[in-house]
Formats: sequence, C-alpha cells, structure tokens
Amino acid sequence: MIDSSYRSRYQTMLVDPLIPHVLRWNPLHITILGLLSGLMVIPSLAFHHTLIALTFLLFSGYLDTLDGSLARAKSETTPKGAVIDIVSDRTVEFAIILGLFLVDPSHRGLSSLLMLGSAMLCVTTFLVVGIFTENDSHKSFHYSPGLIERAEAFILFGFMILFPCYFTWIATAFSVAVLFTALMRIWNFWRHY
Repeated sequence: MIDSSYRSRYQTMLVDPLIPHVLRWNPLHITILGLLSGLMVIPSLAFHHTLIALTFLLFSGYLDTLDGSLARAKSETTPKGAVIDIVSDRTVEFAIILGLFLVDPSHRGLSSLLMLGSAMLCVTTFLVVGIFTENDSHKSFHYSPGLIERAEAFILFGFMILFPCYFTWIATAFSVAVLFTALMRIWNFWRHY
C-alpha cells in the first residue's frame, strides 16, 4: 500500500535527483550491490549488530528502487534485468528472514518458518496473477498491489530488527498480512475473470 500510494513522492524526492549522477553506472551492478547489501543482513544479525543490519536493510531497499529507475532512464530495461531484479529481491527477503532466525534459532523457528511460507504463497500468487493479467504499467510485468508490499515488509523487518523482544508478535503480523495479500490478490483476479 505504501508503494502504491507514496512511490511517486519517494521517487521524486529521493531517487530521481540521483539519476543524473549515476547515468554512467550499469543498472545490473546496482542490482547486485543491493543483493550483496541484503545478504550482509545475515552476519550482521547473527553477530547482533542491530544498527548495521538495519543500515544494510535500508541500503538494499534503496538500491532496489534505484536500479530500475536507472534502467528506465537509460532505456536499458530488459527481460534479463527484470529476472535478475526479481530473483535478487526474493533472495534479500530470504536473507533477512534467515538473519532474523539466527538471532535466536531455538525461539524463532516457527515464526521464521511461517514468514517464509506466507512469502512463498504470496510470491506464487503475485507471479501467477502477473502471468495472466495484461501489463499496463512501466514495470516489466503486471504488478498487482496488496496490503503488504516491499515497503511494508521492510518496515516490519526493521521493527523485528530494532525490537527483538516483540519479534514473535511482529513476525505473526507480517505472516498474517502477507497471507491476506495473497488471498486478496487471488480474490481480485477471480472476480475480474
């Protein structure tokens, strides 16, 4: 919902001003840097470096918006770039959940498993609906918004990082919101067709 409602303001204020300064950069390199930044959340959380983990999380999220914007600005959007971007996004999300699990494996196992399962179902609905729906956006495929999108996920991940004593509650809220998004997406698709 945040992505759908505030993306244009975020884009105008924080992404577009940087584009002229990075036109020489390769969008794929930015995607890879975002992936590596997201992967660094794992050791940061495993060694209880909370603020470093949060910084890597935010930097990875920012680079995820910058790479596509740069590719569009340079007219270099490609199916290969879209595939690498999507795979990188899911890899980062897995890395964050794995890092959150490693903070306290004996107490966070079930919550982490529920987050992964709900994310898997949500991604499945996202991709299946995207396959069978005509694309009418600037994205490489049909993007069906939901209750929880990448911005909301990163906010909840940030809360789980910053407030570890509330991990189970926040992780449960995350899982419920993600499952609701998956069901909402299927319901909307079903009604439309």
